[in-house]
Amino acid sequence: MDPSSFALMPERDVRALLDDPSVSLRVLRPPYAALGVGALRVLRVRQRGSETEIVAGYERYERLSP
Repeated sequence: MDPSSFALMPERDVRALLDDPSVSLRVLRPPYAALGVGALRVLRVRQRGSETEIVAGYERYERLSP
């Protein structure tokens, strides 16, 4: 399957399709304190040696008060 076909899919669905025990997950976040809201969506999937890396982000973020 082409990695670009996973773009914006829910992360849990992509993990199920990949069925790979050596998957690492990196969640992008804003440069301020915030909570992720909504589904965690895949932004990029790439192979790094024997490991598959998923980069994901939430649909939106709510800033936390200081």
